[in-house]
This record gives sequence, structure tokens and C-alpha cells, in this order.
Amino acid sequence: MNGLLRFLSLLLCSLLFVSLTALAEPLSLKQAVELAISHSAVAGISKEDEQRAFATYREAKASWVPQLTVGSGLGATYGFPLSLEGAAPSILNVNAQSSVLNPALREFTRAAKTEWRATTIQSKDQRLQLIQDTVLTYAELAKWETLIDHLRQEQSDALRIENLVDQRIREGVDNPLERNQARLTTAQAHLRVTEAQGAIDMLHERLSQLTGLPASSIVTAPNSIPELPEIKEDDGIPAKAAQISPLVQTVETHAVAAGFRARGEHRAMWPTVDFAAQYALLSTFNNYENYFRTGSFQRNNATIGAVIRFPFFSMAQRARAAGADADLIHAKKQVQIAKNQVSAETLRLQRTVEQLQAAKEVADISYQIAQSNLDAVKIKMDAGTATLHEAVDSRTQTAERYDTLQDANFQLERARISLLRATGELESWVQGAK
Repeated sequence: MNGLLRFLSLLLCSLLFVSLTALAEPLSLKQAVELAISHSAVAGISKEDEQRAFATYREAKASWVPQLTVGSGLGATYGFPLSLEGAAPSILNVNAQSSVLNPALREFTRAAKTEWRATTIQSKDQRLQLIQDTVLTYAELAKWETLIDHLRQEQSDALRIENLVDQRIREGVDNPLERNQARLTTAQAHLRVTEAQGAIDMLHERLSQLTGLPASSIVTAPNSIPELPEIKEDDGIPAKAAQISPLVQTVETHAVAAGFRARGEHRAMWPTVDFAAQYALLSTFNNYENYFRTGSFQRNNATIGAVIRFPFFSMAQRARAAGADADLIHAKKQVQIAKNQVSAETLRLQRTVEQLQAAKEVADISYQIAQSNLDAVKIKMDAGTATLHEAVDSRTQTAERYDTLQDANFQLERARISLLRATGELESWVQGAK
């Protein structure tokens, strides 16, 4: 009785799950990408990186604006009123200071602005990576959801044939050894269904993490995936990909920033001019009257002027400049390495697409041949001239060829989507989705 109740409960839960899934509105590819972009933690981190780089640039730029400091240097005095942290003891002290002429600071400010631009480009690269992950996850999920019904039908047919073989063996028509072959076919079909269901569950979870939607509510719409554009036979694609690649642009921008920093370190030995001003309200209890002529002491004092420096010798600064030069050389080498990597990867994708197209054609022809053989065996079976063993072998071969064709289709689709990202066409392709 308990077993029956448990079975009925599981059946009810399954029916409820199927009903909820059927009522769920299909999620289009374009919607999935938009949700992934808005929900992604990576996108949020990229935004924060941009804000931090922009704040660093603003900090460097603010050095050209006078900075005001208001304070007080109160203190008791015994004897001559000595200074407190470089200023005379005072009730109120106002200081203003800013750079007027500083070649090194100018270069460092340019470097900070360039690094800010680099983080913006890097955010674009991370956005494209997120779009690619979402598209591939969605496309693979749509593939398995479309394929699983076919696999279940194969399993049902294999189970029916296994029962038929058992019956023929009991009747003495077939050899008992045929039972193991039939069981193997059924087990293989069950394995494919299990693999497909496992892939669907994992892809649902992955797409849920990307979009923020509950995994149980995600239903794909395969028709929302737009047709992939025609593949261009262009030998210049790898070079073009290296030019437009966000990765290469990011590395190039870092190299430009390294050049500004190296120039700034060298110009740190150039003369500088700073604006400086100070106002102090002195007290009457710090013995000023005792050490200044009577009548010449006044409480309100102000100074304004320019601070000029001529650095002419600093071994430490020379060492920093040499280190910055080495960083610049390293950054330039990284640019060339990034270009070579992007060009090589794009060329590999091009050749992979060509190979997968050929593999798909072979798989398609093999499936057509297997399907034709299966149709021929069915005709022979109806005429009584074909054995059950021939029918089982033909059906098994057709199922295997069909699975191979679907895998070839998806592998080609995956490679073409990766090539779209390399050529900078991925986002516009997604925008063209329904």
C-alpha cells in the first residue's frame, strides 16, 4: 500500500511539473542574452573596474586643481614659539596648493586616462564572452530538447523489438543468443536517453545561473535562433580579427599607458612649479610679542607664491625610469603576442568550420543511406523476405547515424558562433534574433 501511494505521489508530481513546463512562456535567444547581460556578476564586476579606473584618473587630474586644507595648530609655548609640523602655532590655518607646471604629472594623468579606456574595452570583451556562453548554452539546450523525443522513440522501439525477440526465442524461431544483442540495443538506447536528460538538466541549471530565471521555468524556442550567416572565403579574416579584437585593443591600450608612465618617470627629473598659499590667525598666548619687535607683530598673516624645484640628481628616480622602460618593452611584446594568438585562433576556427562542414556532409549522406536501407528492410519485412536480425541492425545503424548527424550539426554551429565572435559579428547576429 505504501509503495502504491509513493508511486501515485511521484506520478502526480511529474504531471504537475509537465503542466507547469507546458504553461511556461518560451524563452527566446534574444531574451536569454539580455537577461544574462543584466544579471551577470561578471558584468557588474567589469562596471566596478571601470569606476575604479575612472576614479584613479580623476585623482590624477585633480592634482591640477588647488586643494584647500583648513585646520588649527593650537599649543602651549615655552620660550620661542617653535613650529608644529612645519607651521607656526595658530588658531586658524588655511593652506592651498596645486601643480602648475609638472611634466611628469601630466604624463601620469594621461596614463591613468588611457588605463580607464582599457578597462572599458576589456568590459566589452567580457560582455562578448558572456553573450557567447549564453548563446552556446541556449543552442545546446535547444538541440537536446529537440532530440530527446526522438531518442525516447528509439528506446521504445528497441524495447518493443526486445520483447519480440523474447517471444520468437520462446517459440523456437530465433537463436537464444539474439536476446543479448536485443538487450544491448535497448541498453544503448536507454543510455542515450539518460545522457540527453542529464545534459538537459545541467544546461537548464547553467542557463538559470546566466539569466537568473528558475531552471524549471526555462523553455527554449529553437525557432528564435537566427540563421547563421554565410561563411566568407576570405584569407584576410585572421588579420582583420586581430585588428578588431577587444583583447588586442586592450593590450594595445595598456601598452600606450605604459609609454606614458615611462615618459613620466623620465620627466620626473624636469623642473616643476607649484602654486602655494597660506593664511594663519596667530594667537596672543604663544610668546610672539616677546620675540618680535613691539608694534610689528600682527595676528593675521598670509603668504602666496610659487614653489619651484629643480631636481638634478636622483639615482632612485633613474632606476624607476629604467624599470618603466622595461615595462614598456614588455607591453609592446604582449601586443604582438596577442595579435599572433588571435590570428592563429581565428585561422583555426576557419579551418575547423570547413572541416566540420565536410564532416556534416558525410554524416548527412551516411544517415540518408542508413534511412534508405531501413526503408528497404521494412519493405522486405512486409514481404517476409527479411529477418528480424536484419531489421534490428538496420534500425540501430539508422539511430546511430542520426545521432552522429545531430552532433555534427551542433559542433558546426558551435564553431561558427565562435567564428562570429572572432570577427566581431556575434552581437549584431544576436540582435537579429526574434
